[in-house]
Order: sequence, then structure tokens, then C-alpha cells
Amino acid sequence: MTHSMPKGSNVPLDAAAVRAVLCWTPGPGVPDVDASALLLGAGGRVRSDEDFVFYNQPRHPSGLVRRLSKKRVAEGLTDTVEADLAALDTSVEQVVLAASSDGDTFARVRDLRILLYDAGAAGASAPLAVFEVTAETGEETAIICGELYRRGEGWKFRAVGQGYPTGLIGLATAFGISVDEAEQGEPEAEASPATAAPAAPSGADLHPAAGAGGFPPPPAAPPAYGYPQPAPAGAGGPAAGAHQPAPAYGYPQPAAAYTLDPEFVLPPMGPQFVRP
Repeated sequence: MTHSMPKGSNVPLDAAAVRAVLCWTPGPGVPDVDASALLLGAGGRVRSDEDFVFYNQPRHPSGLVRRLSKKRVAEGLTDTVEADLAALDTSVEQVVLAASSDGDTFARVRDLRILLYDAGAAGASAPLAVFEVTAETGEETAIICGELYRRGEGWKFRAVGQGYPTGLIGLATAFGISVDEAEQGEPEAEASPATAAPAAPSGADLHPAAGAGGFPPPPAAPPAYGYPQPAPAGAGGPAAGAHQPAPAYGYPQPAAAYTLDPEFVLPPMGPQFVRP
């Protein structure tokens, strides 16, 4: 039997493990929605930052609470959190199920609802409970959709629907999650190509004369293959910067200058062979 829950109502759970599915209708101008969960101990606070399960930390260290991949279904898009309630440590008194919007407020999210299923049930079973989540002020960027909490030896689910205009960070810090100041500020402006100084790549540490990308720099000039190379300045060769003619590849090089012997006479010219 599926319980259609109004805000503030609760229902007991017989399931040892549950699957909480956030569902909404996508469309132009509708922000994306992300599911998250917070494991709370005494006083309604997390025991450590590891008790926050969200897109950057999709699995609790215990493995008992985890965020699954988003899916497209006939009803729209879904994002899911599973919790093994029976196996959770007794120090966990509540599991808060929340949603956060990316890029706009929940006033623009259509048909948002949370459906609670028995994770151990085989086949396509009906949900245990359904709660239609609505934005109250229109400024919410994070909403507590519901909470799983201990009652005696069992667990219950409560439909909450409490919104936060401060997004996922504001919701998380309200339950004791410590967030770095850098994460709360605006992203830094991207440096222009003319002023940006790129960090040295890891390859540059491996090669002392590495060029771009960590590879050795190219030679200053291509070698004259097959011919002796010019001697460096100061070693009997031409001075640095002097013009060097390009080698004549495949042809003899010019001979040194010489003086013709004035007594040299060509041999007499005439037929080399005489017919008999």
C-alpha cells in the first residue's frame, strides 16, 4: 500500500533497507536537481564530514548509505539514495534526505516528489510512500524532502519539505558539516592567455632541460647531414653569428684556389687511330 503523505506526516517502515527516489520533470529553464543524505547523531548533527553523502562523496565509508546514478524514466528524471537502515550503527539516529538545485531556484522545478521504496523487494513494487515537494517561498535552492528516523526498535519516515535559500552548502553547514571558505566564495575569474602563467607540467621535473609538455627542447638548428659540422667559436672555427653557407648536399665541395703552371703545354692533338 502506498501512503500519499502531506507535509509533516509520518509513516512507520517495515523495510530493512529503503530506496528514496527524487523525481522531477525536466524542460527549458528547469535547473538540474541532486539528491543527498546526511547521517545525524545525537543533537541532530553529523558525527563527522564523512556523514554527508552527495555528488562529490556518493558513498558513506560504511557502504550503508549511497547515492546512485541519475536516470531518465517515463515520469521524468530521477536521482536516488539507498540506505540500509537495519545495519546502520546505533549512533545514527536520523538520515536526512535532501535535494539541491543547480543554477536556479526550486520555483522553476516542476513536479518534484520523493518516492520511498523497499530496497529489498523484488520486481517493480509500488512505493511505500509518496510526498509531493513544493517550494514555499520560491527562493529555495535546497530542500529537506524527508527524514528517516529511529522510533524504538524500528524506523519511520517523515515528510518535511523545509527549504533553504543558501543552497547545499547552507543546508550542510546547518547540520555541522565544515565547508572550506574557498568552496563558499565565487569561482575565480579565468586568467587571460596573455597573463596566465601555466604551472610546470610533471614532465618538467623529470628532464632538467625540458621544454613544453616536459619534453627536451628541439635543437637550435638542423644538422647538415653527411658533412662535417662547423667548429664552435673559439675552437678555430668562424666567430659566433657569422654567416655559414648551406652545404651542397650530394655534390663535391669547392676546391681551394691554386696558380696555373706557366710551363704547362697540352700534348699534340691528332687522330688516335690510323686505318691500315
